[in-house]
Amino acid sequence: MDTSVEISMYPLSKAYEYLILDFLERINKYSNIIVETNGMSTQIFGDFETVFDALKNEIKIEFARNDKVVFVMKCLNMNAKIE
Repeated sequence: MDTSVEISMYPLSKAYEYLILDFLERINKYSNIIVETNGMSTQIFGDFETVFDALKNEIKIEFARNDKVVFVMKCLNMNAKIE
């Protein structure tokens, strides 16, 4: 099953810009998902298990290294990029 996820990251830190850019750099290294970023959010498209495995790994890193960080996600049960 394919999925589409729109995700926004809000680090509650003065270094928020660096933290967001670092998260985006890491999520873009996954070659088996499609990642598109704009000024408001990032859209991730691909196989459900693959997308959520990548998000689980990267969000876990952020939760471990940041005192406070908020993620907001919207999920769709289809790949909106190819439909």
